[in-house]
Amino acid sequence: MKIKEVANRLNTTPRTIRFYEEKGLIQPDKGENDYRSYSDDHLWRLQTILALREVGLSTQQIKNTLHNEEEVERYLNAQRSALYEEWLEIKDMIGTIDQMLNKKTGEELVKEDIFALADQLKNVKEKRKGWQDQWDFNSQAREYDESLKMNGYRFNVHEHYGEALAKAIEFVQPAEGETGVDIGIGTGNLGSQCIPHGAHVIGVDQSDEMLNVCKEKHPQIDVRHGHFLALPVMDDEADFITTSYALHHVTEEEKELALMEMNRILRSKGRVVIVDLMFADQHDRERVIGDFKEAGNREAIFAIEDEYYANRSNLEAWFKKIGYTVHTYVFNDILHMVYAEKH
Repeated sequence: MKIKEVANRLNTTPRTIRFYEEKGLIQPDKGENDYRSYSDDHLWRLQTILALREVGLSTQQIKNTLHNEEEVERYLNAQRSALYEEWLEIKDMIGTIDQMLNKKTGEELVKEDIFALADQLKNVKEKRKGWQDQWDFNSQAREYDESLKMNGYRFNVHEHYGEALAKAIEFVQPAEGETGVDIGIGTGNLGSQCIPHGAHVIGVDQSDEMLNVCKEKHPQIDVRHGHFLALPVMDDEADFITTSYALHHVTEEEKELALMEMNRILRSKGRVVIVDLMFADQHDRERVIGDFKEAGNREAIFAIEDEYYANRSNLEAWFKKIGYTVHTYVFNDILHMVYAEKH
């Protein structure tokens, strides 16, 4: 086939095809008079290039995927995550404009209100884009499950781990045909327990290696690159949300945005269960940390200061404020569960 015929069949232009040739993405055969000749294999390769470009992959990313087909899923996952972040940013901007237009005194827009709303939007944008993995979970992925066995350590953050995951499933009660989202899924130890109940599980994590291990262990899970502040899930898509040992990786200021994201994707009558390292309230935080200091347990103090353990009372208050019914469960001084039902 000649270039014009290929362009017509693929609904593109000869100029576009030549551009991909110049970038080294495709090399047609050359015939008499140096005319390009395209085989069915070339056609398939071009169709792949056009499809990947259509969803926003760069020419370099496409080139990498053509050399290594295993890269396709990774790039598409990253692109989906980026598009969700962009979509959420657009939604936030539209919402802010709506609020600005509704903030009127007579027929005049109040400048102070506009400035405040603009600052609020800027703050949300910075949170979504600024979150970073400070703990290098990619490097921990392959050994993560083994690292859960910490019996004998002076500060065992995974004490009651199995019991906590089982209790989360007992409360959330995944059912046949439901869609669940496990945030910070890691290697899939909690989310996978929903599969025998017939639920479809979307596993969200910012670590590509964690997602790779999760997919190897549990091929049924729909793994997606993302994080608490920008979930790659549509509005009202989830029947239930689970998360374990993950929320303490976002700051106290970011936690409210994380809870707002959970509320965004959760359907009416949906359920949320959070199993995490936290304290009952500020008084309990001071008591527990004081006991560790008195015992000279530096490992415990370092671990707590290195992360962002919540006060459970703050999570309860937030859910109750927007109409959820909330139940809690305590496993030990630093491991709690918050279960909330949406009305």
